[in-house]
Amino acid sequence: MKIFLARVGSFPVLVAVLFFGVCLLPAQSRWVHPGADGKLIYLQSHEGDHIADFSSAGYKGGGVALPVVPGKRTVAPSGGDDTAAIQKAIDEVSALPLTNGFRGAVELATGVFHCAGTLSITASGVVLRGAGSAATTLQMTGDPHLALRIEGRLEQKQTEVQTTVADAYVPSGTRILHLADAAQFHPGDLVEIDKPVTPSWIHFMLMDSLNREGRDEHWIGKDHLEVRRRIAAVKGNTVLLEIPLMDNYDAKFFEGRPVDVHKVEVSGQIAAVGVEDLRIVAPKRSIALDDPHFDGLEMKDAVDSWLQSVNLEETTSAVRIESGTERITVLRCDVTQHVAVTSSAKPFGISVNGAQILIDRCTGFGNEIFFVATQARQQGPVVVLHCRFTGNGHIQPHQRWSTGVLIDNCEVPEGGIDFKNRGIMGSGHGWAIGWAVAWNNSAKTLEMNEPPAVANWSIGNRGAQSNPPMPMRGHEKLPLNGAITESAGKPVEPQSLYLAQLAERLGPAAVKNIGYE
Repeated sequence: MKIFLARVGSFPVLVAVLFFGVCLLPAQSRWVHPGADGKLIYLQSHEGDHIADFSSAGYKGGGVALPVVPGKRTVAPSGGDDTAAIQKAIDEVSALPLTNGFRGAVELATGVFHCAGTLSITASGVVLRGAGSAATTLQMTGDPHLALRIEGRLEQKQTEVQTTVADAYVPSGTRILHLADAAQFHPGDLVEIDKPVTPSWIHFMLMDSLNREGRDEHWIGKDHLEVRRRIAAVKGNTVLLEIPLMDNYDAKFFEGRPVDVHKVEVSGQIAAVGVEDLRIVAPKRSIALDDPHFDGLEMKDAVDSWLQSVNLEETTSAVRIESGTERITVLRCDVTQHVAVTSSAKPFGISVNGAQILIDRCTGFGNEIFFVATQARQQGPVVVLHCRFTGNGHIQPHQRWSTGVLIDNCEVPEGGIDFKNRGIMGSGHGWAIGWAVAWNNSAKTLEMNEPPAVANWSIGNRGAQSNPPMPMRGHEKLPLNGAITESAGKPVEPQSLYLAQLAERLGPAAVKNIGYE
């Protein structure tokens, strides 16, 4: 065997020549690839934008094993409505003192629990655990309702410590900000960074062409986009953020308005809440999405929490991760819908409107469904990792400018993965996603657009890729640019971008902690 350096296009690759022919080593992306020392090398645009580090997604910021919380109460099925009995046990555990951040678990015995009402967890450190997703069933009965609500009450207060960003351009993927005056900021401070939304930017993004018949712009629907980040270090007027920004900030579109930075204080989120090892089943019903329906689980204003081995069957909206949620892991959950909705509007299997969310090794089946969808105006990271969904549904960032999504090693053999402009679809969803990466996936179709002066990446994916136009009124369609595409049809190294980033940031033990070798 001989090894030599060759070129494919403008990229050098190692080629191994064997007695029976030529074998190329695994492909690499120029945007992220391992260097000679094994460390990841990132290509930057002229403005400094690059693929972000997504590895802070997940429980405790990634790389931390989900805890095993001791049981404190046990509930057995009664044969009647068990809602009150389960809620009583949850309330009793919620009243226990916190020990190392946990109060304890409510353990549901083997069998079928009938629930005609919504169960609620509103305190930190409480886990609801079944005996296994094949052993413990919550059977939803009665009128349509939500099976389980996990909810805190986030309150954010702006302090008097504030300044503005001095940079004329802040690239996506950076952790560095230059401030006008950082004297009052310190490591550990939580800050809100506000990106102005102006008519100039809306026009540049083509979002004033949705033809809403004179009505106010509502693609963003507010005059700024905000994101919270924690400061890791301060040196002079330069601050280093703990996790990257996943949008760009270009002053030429801000019409003289600054990017404001406020120190904020946040309270009211609940933490260390888990739901594990059970099955939630709704009645099979043929309905339109606007009809009353049975939904699975909603999580709001919660941090450092998880769902693990929860199977949801026939719920119209299975899992909703709402605003105020951060550092959440959804692990080995399954969403199955045998009866598709009858309306053109589609339900969500897992809906995400939080930050640092990891959806890991989940599965599902359904037609006319969005298996995983992001919602509006949320800056990630959101990671969908090693998931497999069957049926004609899609993984699709869904509406109104979410940013910072990584779809990594997922399979949708009968459906699609979409980074696209939804135009007038829905209520005028427009650009659904920017600064997103599809890495080494397999799907029947990949619909991949790229917003103006923003990148979306399709790297190492297998499937029929297209660049669809933006839907307009009537039969009009607006041509768009396609996403940056590399190694179509052939996976690249590293096999998983998320796991490689996690190992580089925290070491190989972090990868093992979350169940990977």
